[in-house]
Amino acid sequence: MQFLKQPLHLLGLYVLAIGLSSANAQDFPFEILSNDLIWYSNEFREERVGGIRSMNDGDHYTSLERDTNGSSIVKYEYRTGIAVDTLATSMSVFGNAAQGFSGYSFSADERHILVHNDVESIYRHSFAANFYVHDLSDGTTKELTNFDLGRQRLASFSPNAQHVAYMRDNNVFIVEIATMRETQVTFDGEVNRIINGATDWVYEEEFGDDNGMFWSPDGQFLAFMRFDESNVREFGMPMYGELYPDPYVFKYPKAGEANATVEVKVFDVKTNKTVPVMHPKTEYIPRVKWGANNEQLLVFTMNRHQNILSIHMGNCSQSATQIITRKIWREQCMTYLDITDDIIFLPNGNSFLMTSKRDGYNHIYQFSLDADEDPIQLTSGSWDVLSMQGFDKKRTEVYYTSSEQGATQTHLGRVDLKGRAELLHLEAGTHRAAYSNSFNYYIHTHHTADTPPVYTLRNKAGKVVRELKNNAPLKETIGKYNMQPKEFFTFTNDAGTELNAWMIKPPGFSPELTYPVYVAIYGGPGVNTVTDSWGGSNYYWHQLLAQQGYIVASCDPRGTPKRGREFEHSTYKELGKLETEDFIDFGEHLGGLKYVNSDRIGIQGWSYGGFMTLLCMTKGADVFKAGISVAPVTNWRYYDTIYTERFMQTPAENESGYDDNSPVNHAKKLKGSLLLVHGSADDNVHFQNSMEMVNALVAVGKDFDFFAYPDRNHGIYGGNTRLHLFDMMLDFVRENL
Repeated sequence: MQFLKQPLHLLGLYVLAIGLSSANAQDFPFEILSNDLIWYSNEFREERVGGIRSMNDGDHYTSLERDTNGSSIVKYEYRTGIAVDTLATSMSVFGNAAQGFSGYSFSADERHILVHNDVESIYRHSFAANFYVHDLSDGTTKELTNFDLGRQRLASFSPNAQHVAYMRDNNVFIVEIATMRETQVTFDGEVNRIINGATDWVYEEEFGDDNGMFWSPDGQFLAFMRFDESNVREFGMPMYGELYPDPYVFKYPKAGEANATVEVKVFDVKTNKTVPVMHPKTEYIPRVKWGANNEQLLVFTMNRHQNILSIHMGNCSQSATQIITRKIWREQCMTYLDITDDIIFLPNGNSFLMTSKRDGYNHIYQFSLDADEDPIQLTSGSWDVLSMQGFDKKRTEVYYTSSEQGATQTHLGRVDLKGRAELLHLEAGTHRAAYSNSFNYYIHTHHTADTPPVYTLRNKAGKVVRELKNNAPLKETIGKYNMQPKEFFTFTNDAGTELNAWMIKPPGFSPELTYPVYVAIYGGPGVNTVTDSWGGSNYYWHQLLAQQGYIVASCDPRGTPKRGREFEHSTYKELGKLETEDFIDFGEHLGGLKYVNSDRIGIQGWSYGGFMTLLCMTKGADVFKAGISVAPVTNWRYYDTIYTERFMQTPAENESGYDDNSPVNHAKKLKGSLLLVHGSADDNVHFQNSMEMVNALVAVGKDFDFFAYPDRNHGIYGGNTRLHLFDMMLDFVRENL
């Protein structure tokens, strides 16, 4: 271990020297990477263009900017990039330059701005904060409510710019902007029992949205979700910062257990009355949307297996004691259906755009609100639409991203309502766009696996109007470190399926020598690691390993997205089985290369990747010598209902699927070196998973390394944490590969 305590820069040169016997320090006139540089410095500071909001005219946008003088909202002209006005500052809002704000939103008439500060993070998306209403016409600022009563959540303007809805203490409130008079809409909110206006933990995590309040297009009605968690079992996590640690307790429905019951209600601002929305009993309500008017409240429902999606529409324009819905759409498949926010209502008021995998690939369809009409398919081909970026009403075109150029690529496209589609940019890599309200301009982002993002402003024809950020300083810095290219390739697994992969070779690579390999993985639903896109901190970490003399590689196994339903859903009811086979095949493929030392192949993954790492270190023990598993699922019985049952059904229905690929049931097969890491306050993949794995390994007498980060969540960060984690990982790799 004394060797491992050598300074990073000396050790890096030493490893290179012993790995490349003919080399010496003079052969490598470049800087040496370290974890300190990656995780604890500004060496690789990246320029970004973010927080851009188009204004109503489509010719201007605003940006939230921060400096030593506090926060400011600056108005820019799209065409020239000239700052034409500063709409609000810390001084104008609070009378105090030191009191900044973390975010903002405009009212529809752009007269008022809702700003917030004193943010307290809750889960992945959710937070509570103090919100203020700032009037641009007279420069006055008012607290949204009495802050002594607690922070607020999900504050939003009504579309008619007359009210703000928010949630506090699990209840819904509405404030009239003109008078700041507050109306309490619900009164039964209670922590760990009733939630009004927000989603519960599992909806936020797995359906991807914590918001549960929805204004009607004219601002007369506020639809909101109500969760009754009474029957959901509580999960507690000890928090170790106290003399006698109190557990943090929250409702977490594990696979096969009871979910919260969910309903939708509608509050009428004019009458101050709340009525329920009636639809057939269902397990999930993943989305609530408004169409063109008050007659089109759409409630999306799913069964527990998540293979039947129904859309119900209710009419709120008529006074009633309840709102009766009618079913306007139903889709069903043999596996599962994805929930998406790719839903755009068309100006005609009788149809909407939504993506669906009904033909085997994810494409855009125009759906009618008339249940008797079949949807019209607008895009087609053996590739997936990844997201809809917006709809240009004037030109009747929808913009989207897709994998049309292959699963490693993300390109921009557009299609009109007659199905005439085209790609907007042909350069390899990853493309994104943020459009102005008029769609006359868009901010284009382009990056590749080896080049950081370049941001340009383009007109509707795609021509560059001006360059915004090019990350030239970062590119210059990167050049000092002799970063190696990420080489993309494919290989065929034993089942005959071609899989995408990449490899980074060490500086000074020689095919006449042999190298150890570090396989970086995820491998689960919804995530690709083999993409021609900028990797940020992971990029530098992989380059550091390459500088230390390791080949770094990754592979996207079966079950990963961007290649159609058959490929993505092939792992249904058996999470871990095919993916492990593919990673083992990948390890064997690498071990068969003449420049790879097949006895020195390691693997590392986080979350689902940690799950995969444990299976590869047990089922694939003859292939992988060492593994690092961070925050892994070890038994799907411990994970939540929505995610787990989407892919596995319930434990009672699929006992073998849960057990056959649970790493705890394969602990005796471990041969190589294993490092297991988890945060004790992981609200997502509970610490319980690693404790179960520890018990299983101890029971069969296996040696392994284990490290716990007290009070850290699934991301394992804060203060010096990431630096400590990656230093430990680097030491483990050096010692065991």
